[in-house]
Amino acid sequence: MFTGIIEEIGSVASIQPSAKSSVLTIQGTTIFEDLHIGDSVAVNGVCLTVSSQTKSTFTADVMHETLKRSSLGVLKRGSSVNLERAMAVNSRFGGHLVSGHIDGTGTINEIKKDANAVWYTIKASKQLLKYIVEKGSIAIDGISLTVAAVTEHHFCVSVIPHTASATILSKKHVGDMVNLENDIIGKYIEKLMGYEETPPKQSSITKDYLAKFGFYGNTSFTNAFERSR
Repeated sequence: MFTGIIEEIGSVASIQPSAKSSVLTIQGTTIFEDLHIGDSVAVNGVCLTVSSQTKSTFTADVMHETLKRSSLGVLKRGSSVNLERAMAVNSRFGGHLVSGHIDGTGTINEIKKDANAVWYTIKASKQLLKYIVEKGSIAIDGISLTVAAVTEHHFCVSVIPHTASATILSKKHVGDMVNLENDIIGKYIEKLMGYEETPPKQSSITKDYLAKFGFYGNTSFTNAFERSR
């Protein structure tokens, strides 16, 4: 688990692509103070496992499912990335519960300055937006942020200067893709309640059915039937 409080901005040292997967080598400084093979690191919010390391780099395998769900597939050598090690039990919990399992991606629609803050408007799918609530939590590229507003097609966050400068948000532009992870609590509640989106059932009553039993010729029944269609 992670908290969404980014520890440092790293960079992509190399990418070894294959048909449906890739191997990323990430360069950094701060996280290597206590990093070991097998540890989890959130890279732009995606939980990856350290498979090998040097004093300033680590390598991680990225599987097909991860490439489909996230923006890791558009990274290039030299790309800046947000880095966070898995949370320690004895440390402060400054953000919110972040699993590192990306739900999908969004697109930056607008970046607007507002006094000392910056507003980011993110377009997202209906499937993701149903879990996003005003004043709730959202992880954008692994950054724990508070949702300031939600509409039918997008949501907004207001970012303070420290967050912008300590993460890759300050390097983002309109049109850029970002990784999104919804607050996990909402998804668990939905599952436990057995909620399921199903289309409304179609009536089995037809003109032929009504006519068979002598109702369709009746004016009141006919009018009611036509209004219900």
